[in-house]
Amino acid sequence: MKLAWLCSHESYQPEALVQHAVLAEQSGFDVVTGADHFHPWVDDASAASFVWTWFGAVAQATTRVQLAPSVTTPLFRYHPGLIAQAAATVDRLSNGRFILGVGTGEAINEAPLGYEFPGYTERIARMREALVIMHGLLAGEKLDLQGEYYTARTAKLYSPPIGRVPVWMAAGGPKSATFAGENCEGLITSVKDPDETVAKVISPYREAAAARGADTTVMATRWVVLAGDDDEAWEALAAMRGLRAPGRLEVADPAVLRERADAMDRQEILSKYTIVRDLEQLAEAYRPLVRDVGADYVAIQVASTDPVTTIQKVGAEVLPALRDWAA
Repeated sequence: MKLAWLCSHESYQPEALVQHAVLAEQSGFDVVTGADHFHPWVDDASAASFVWTWFGAVAQATTRVQLAPSVTTPLFRYHPGLIAQAAATVDRLSNGRFILGVGTGEAINEAPLGYEFPGYTERIARMREALVIMHGLLAGEKLDLQGEYYTARTAKLYSPPIGRVPVWMAAGGPKSATFAGENCEGLITSVKDPDETVAKVISPYREAAAARGADTTVMATRWVVLAGDDDEAWEALAAMRGLRAPGRLEVADPAVLRERADAMDRQEILSKYTIVRDLEQLAEAYRPLVRDVGADYVAIQVASTDPVTTIQKVGAEVLPALRDWAA
């Protein structure tokens, strides 16, 4: 089992996040991830830098950790060939440490740039075509393809990846999980109820992968808030509170998400997160992802008011406990 640290691009500016990534490597994490959004979840306490530029900087500033977007979306603003090119470039810059995490997206990424955000049926159809292009280019093929959504004409990567770049897909339900098992090398899923996640997401993914004779990899994630009391927890969640607002997938304007979140009862938003008061409770919050879910990768996603100290303390006190439980 490997342990990942999420660098929150919705919460901190890229120069700070490079420092967080370096510190995560020094603190014993195996993987560093970062979300790829054009807009953040709120407009008053937030950031939204370009994750691909950031990965290039992190690739040069680190030597050991794997790097993965969690996640990027080949929908409209990115042609899937461009994502393949970006993934191959980061793989080269990191000496083969890159994993390509993809998902079907949110409106905050597409609508601000003038694109209509389609329903799930079109998004998953686009993902199917996109994966053909990304897999083909990353495997060194020259593509001539006229699909329903994307076109490739003598497309080839002339700076190919060093080795095989696996593609992992985010899924929260059985349809997407089955699709990931049929088309990708790994699954990324957020865990609230471990038993439910296993039944509705991980098992369908593994069954679909087994049906085509493919190996499986599961990254399990969970958002946790480390705070001494609820006031500190609310401060730690300032940049993420819009994530729990109604319509988060369809709304493009973070000001709207902020207004909706702030109109909710504060306790309702806090109740949607796992809030812990100390490192022992934090370790217990991730224990089910290690013991019950049986994930190959566990992503530590912690909101706190002091991320630098949190990374250091989690590395020193939480990672050893999780590794002991996985042994």
